[in-house]
Amino acid sequence: MMSQLDELSTQELAAIMQLLPTLPEAEKRELLIKLDQRNRLKEKEDCRADFMSFVQKVWPNFIHGAHHARMARAFERVARGEVKRLIINMPPRHTKSEFASYLLPAWFLGNFPQKKVIQTSHTAELAVGFGRKVRNLVDKEEYRMVFDGVELQADSKAAGRWATNAGGEYFAIGVGGAVTGKGADLLIIDDPHSEQEAALSETNPEIYDKTYEWYTSGPRQRLQPGGSIVIVMTRWSKKDLTGQVLKSAMQRSGEEWEVIEFPALLPSGRPLWPQFWSLAELTALKSELPHSKWMAQYQQDPTSEVSAIIKREWWQVWDKDDPPGCEFIIQSWDTAFLKTQRADYSACTTWGVFYIDDDTGKAQANIILLNSFKDRMEFPELKQEAYRHYLEWNPDALIVEAKAAGAPLVFELRAMGIPVQEFTPSKGNDKIARLNAVADIFASGRVWVPNTNWAEELVEEVASFPAGEHDDLVDSMTQALLRFRRGGFLRLDTDYEEEIPGFRSSKEKRFTRCNRKRTKQWTFRNH
Repeated sequence: MMSQLDELSTQELAAIMQLLPTLPEAEKRELLIKLDQRNRLKEKEDCRADFMSFVQKVWPNFIHGAHHARMARAFERVARGEVKRLIINMPPRHTKSEFASYLLPAWFLGNFPQKKVIQTSHTAELAVGFGRKVRNLVDKEEYRMVFDGVELQADSKAAGRWATNAGGEYFAIGVGGAVTGKGADLLIIDDPHSEQEAALSETNPEIYDKTYEWYTSGPRQRLQPGGSIVIVMTRWSKKDLTGQVLKSAMQRSGEEWEVIEFPALLPSGRPLWPQFWSLAELTALKSELPHSKWMAQYQQDPTSEVSAIIKREWWQVWDKDDPPGCEFIIQSWDTAFLKTQRADYSACTTWGVFYIDDDTGKAQANIILLNSFKDRMEFPELKQEAYRHYLEWNPDALIVEAKAAGAPLVFELRAMGIPVQEFTPSKGNDKIARLNAVADIFASGRVWVPNTNWAEELVEEVASFPAGEHDDLVDSMTQALLRFRRGGFLRLDTDYEEEIPGFRSSKEKRFTRCNRKRTKQWTFRNH
């Protein structure tokens, strides 16, 4: 009868359950026992084959998210031997370690009790702590209900080093520890970098090299033939373990890695794990963190200065709450096409020109960021925002690049009586060339930003250019600085005598230093 129940479809079982009240008591009891046995067997099979079923079995209060299901499918491909190299980058507090260092090794050894697992974390204490959790789970009755026959070896039960009764082994180790004499069918590397390491890297980026050297000289060499590597970590830098492993694989045409990236905020603007992290909480966190840390740790998009045209140290930081008195205001727009998830942002930056006496007492022109704004907008909203920003700042020069939505925006603003200068890049004058054209202004220490998060977002986008995901603020800034240079505010040693190609405008003119101060005292916006 049991085999007959196994062959029944869900609809047929539902029909039998409806008949239960009509059966004699003895037959009803026997059928219920058989159905219970069938359900237990089905649950066992599901938990063995399906990682998420196993998670829900041993962790009933688990809060399920869509990213967990994707992680589970990837782990299952690893277990089946379909994926040999897997990297998952994800934010803190999104069940990274619970999945990678606790549940994955327990599930893997349940299915393959004869195999060997090496699990690593950034400290030995943390790795051994997870080893203890895995060991304790394997020793529970609920685990044995799924993986019957799998038990701990009686004489090998240390928290960070234990064995199964089928000859399998589990070994936990911290980054930098020795793994001599150990082998791995599955090597798990969970968050190999610490906060202390990240802090040291700000003055010594080579600090990440030590982790990569340990990986290549230690754990990587302990992998058994046909073994798999799973790296699950939060990004910290272009030079962290993920970055160096992928760079090495690309340069040497080596191992093929499957890479899964989970940003805390998806391109749609929704949270990755809304069941746990609300949009309001993530938005608040984003506003509190330095932009570089948010992009690396929460968005899995670390910036790098290796190829940066503008170095971070070239920016001058204005620490006062209020900006200096500015004699000339420049506002610059870089526009996108449509408000879609894949479209670029439309970006606006507003700059003020002010003067500082140099060592000789001669007044030198400087420029400071007064406001930065970007968003995805349809054209009607873009037009409203452009008009609002113009009224708020009353710029002396309003520049719009004549591309995408820029051309109709210029037409609409001029129709409202607002003077607009079109910026049309000459052929061959690409984004990199334009930024290079203003790089010496930065190197001369003439470009200032306030000490705010919104200003830091611009600095980070510039630092990651041209390798960054977005360049909208970069384009807006470059237009403004080209206008600053062409306006005759400054003359650098690197300038040529001939006329510099610049902006097209119906009211083209070369500006000189204004002999007036702004009557309105601007303040930095908090956003």
